[in-house]
Amino acid sequence: MNTTRRDFLKVGAGAVATTSAVSANSNEGISSIASGRSAAAPAEGAGNMIYRRFGPTDVHISAIGMGGHHLGDVPTLDEAVQLVHEAVDAGITFFDNAWEYYNGKTETILGRALRDGRRAKVFLMTKVCTHGRSGKLAMQMLEDSLRRYQTDHLDLGQIHGIVYDNDPELAYAKGGVLEAFDQAKKDGKVRFVGFTGHKDPAFHLKMLELGYPFDSVQMPLNPFDANFHSFEKQVLPEVNRRGMAALGMKSMGGTAWGIKAGVVQAEEMLRYAMSLPVATTICGMDSLDVLHQNLRVVRGFQPLTQGEMEALRARCAPTAADGRFEPYKVSLRYDNPMTRMPHGFPFDHTQREVTEMLEKADGPWLVPESTPETSRR
Repeated sequence: MNTTRRDFLKVGAGAVATTSAVSANSNEGISSIASGRSAAAPAEGAGNMIYRRFGPTDVHISAIGMGGHHLGDVPTLDEAVQLVHEAVDAGITFFDNAWEYYNGKTETILGRALRDGRRAKVFLMTKVCTHGRSGKLAMQMLEDSLRRYQTDHLDLGQIHGIVYDNDPELAYAKGGVLEAFDQAKKDGKVRFVGFTGHKDPAFHLKMLELGYPFDSVQMPLNPFDANFHSFEKQVLPEVNRRGMAALGMKSMGGTAWGIKAGVVQAEEMLRYAMSLPVATTICGMDSLDVLHQNLRVVRGFQPLTQGEMEALRARCAPTAADGRFEPYKVSLRYDNPMTRMPHGFPFDHTQREVTEMLEKADGPWLVPESTPETSRR
């Protein structure tokens, strides 16, 4: 049975939230208990989870979130559903996803896993993937996502992949995605609105400068980022200054190549990301082993001191300057067809997901559509 907005708000009004976010001016002060209301009811037995405030709202979310893309890498549907169930039961409430991941497969998996009452326990997010195209397409994608999720509303809807220099102007264009989100909020289909991206901090700053009152901004945050096209140094302070919820991603560098090369360890990468002033750190988890490793870090979490963070940045600096351990900033590895087609850019045909999208899917990326007229709203 679907969880309705009314049911969800009843749960939120009565739930007791736990922990506040790290202060924007300090890495200290995470507590395990804080007063206030949560958007979702933590699962029983989730007392060791940390919860942080979502921006200036009275909503609290888990300090780690589950990344949606990795659900597509789990070998079977049953294993993916079990992974989500264990995450929810452990107290994880923030769930990331996107309309285009594996041609909708990951949203369908998550919708299946959140049946039987678990939808009411989570803060559900997905991303529309217009990549500069019309608000009409954004609404179509939103309806697809709601159908796959088996729900009638999202807690957070985000614009996916602000990764090219004209993406901000296209997002703000007349008839574009932001107008669609405004309508979706009026219709009660989306509660909060944000945007994501991993390529260049300047594009995030342009999105903010153009003035839409976003509720959240999602960005890569790790000690390599601190030394190269840094979202931590350029974007994170501005997001916090504006009172928006900062959502960290790619705490392991997206590929964990820095860990495999022996420069850093996984636990210190996650501790670093969680020690920043963010509402949550979104982690890719494709197995129960990875989930359990992350939960151990959270349950024993102590924020790094300023000195420890500076030392970790310094250790990463010699290998950070060319982006080798952050390929999403310097390569096509994370740019799928939906991102590149509206701009007329070539694809990376060596990627399995790219091949699947181009050869097996029948989604809107195969249908040419003109972009909206670029103008400020």
